[in-house]
Amino acid sequence: MTTEIDVRTLADVTRAHAQARPGAIAMVYQDRETTFGELDRRASQIANGLIAAGLKPQARVAYLDKNSDVFFEALFGSAKANAALVAVNWRLAPPEVAYVINDAAAEVLFVGQEFFPVVEKVAADLKTVKKVIAIDAPHEGWEHYPAWRDAQSATDPRIPIDGEDVAIQMYTSGTTGHPKGAMLTNNNFFALLPSATREWGEVWTPEDVNLVCMPLFHIAGSGWGIVGLYAGAKSIIIRDIIPPEILRAIPTYGVTRALFVPAVLLFLLQTPGVQETDFSTLRFIAYGASPIPLDLLRNAIATFKSDFAQVYGLTETTGVVTYLPPEDHDPNGNQRMRSCGRPLANVTIRIVDANGDDLPVGEVGEIICKTPQIMKGYWNLPEETAKAIRGEWFHTGDAGYMDADGYVYIHDRVKDMIVSGGENVYPAEVESALFGHPAIADVAVVGVPDDRWGEAVKAVVVKKPGAEVTPDELIAFARERIAGYKVPKSIDFAEMLPRNPSGKILKREIRAPYWEGRERQVN
Repeated sequence: MTTEIDVRTLADVTRAHAQARPGAIAMVYQDRETTFGELDRRASQIANGLIAAGLKPQARVAYLDKNSDVFFEALFGSAKANAALVAVNWRLAPPEVAYVINDAAAEVLFVGQEFFPVVEKVAADLKTVKKVIAIDAPHEGWEHYPAWRDAQSATDPRIPIDGEDVAIQMYTSGTTGHPKGAMLTNNNFFALLPSATREWGEVWTPEDVNLVCMPLFHIAGSGWGIVGLYAGAKSIIIRDIIPPEILRAIPTYGVTRALFVPAVLLFLLQTPGVQETDFSTLRFIAYGASPIPLDLLRNAIATFKSDFAQVYGLTETTGVVTYLPPEDHDPNGNQRMRSCGRPLANVTIRIVDANGDDLPVGEVGEIICKTPQIMKGYWNLPEETAKAIRGEWFHTGDAGYMDADGYVYIHDRVKDMIVSGGENVYPAEVESALFGHPAIADVAVVGVPDDRWGEAVKAVVVKKPGAEVTPDELIAFARERIAGYKVPKSIDFAEMLPRNPSGKILKREIRAPYWEGRERQVN
């Protein structure tokens, strides 16, 4: 059976499957099963509820909760109302959550019980929210999701939707200390989905069982889930990264496909009972977000006995732009396993110097790409958009090189971004949080090697004359101001920080001692 559906927008995905196979299971979450017919009907109810709340086409709808089936109901419901879903990173501190919701000008906010205290803390600061909907438990003053949803008409509103309309607005960490809203359109997704279901391992079919466990506020989580639902597969949704639960789910549901970041593969391999788990149904594992140590990959291949494929991409490219297929994976290791693969069929990649000129094979420069998957732009940030998208080309900020066969190798980062366990951390944001401490005269934040997380956040601090402060005190200070995954894992003290003549801190000089002897300058 072909997996391609004659659809143009995300709103059409549930319509097509509900018409063709309404009784097939679309999602399993804990003890709930949802058929494609039910998913499509609920999407219509949510769309009608959003329209009744006064939302016009291209309004923003915020969602704050860990993974569940309700996320996809809200996603496809928003799509049918031609609204853009804004999945808020639930790991953010309350002021950061408020910033994202306000920046998006979200008019409706779905929030899970676990995050009621966060929203209560910032409720007075939410400028545009007209309605808060409590997802999984009642809350005084907010509507309860099941009652609100089921009070709406199940008639499909059939709102006109254009391919260039934004379907999802996904926030990425900002180099200036604030996240940026990457606007992903229907056309962006439909540049990806048909090729993903054909090219990622064996052709996807409705008989596939897809494990969705990465956070849905990431393109890795929501994008992977959308691919599976587009293909008509059954999606098993795991609320959070809990290794024993993931290991139980694979044999219980007969999972055939999964996507993990390398850190999660490491956690799974360290979980008691992994060697006794039945992985016989598991045929394909995609991994990405950070390169993987060869020893870890070899161990994973031996344990899961599945095909492995590496994927590389960014939020701004609607996810995957390069793909290293299973046939390029050798349990004994090979040169190509150090790469992130070759461009997908609809992607062109170049390696350029600072002037935008192409570099020879093997020479390191910035990775830029041209593809219909490139975002519409950053929400309300025309200057940032113009820096990132120049003509038809998106500048990734990653440095790497290409070999004679067209394989792309990540070498370093043009930008100073740190990737820790698949989470993007921008040093400027961490430095800004630390600078408020009265003992700090100067600070630089860099990524240092970490065998578990790939990179760990380290701060190098210059103390004010006569000031005394401990690393633990500074870490506690930062933890009150930014999300936990951004907080430095360690702090070193220095007499001064190296700077160039214009005063810019030389991060490469600071990083160099920590990376000495490593082949990569990023893990």
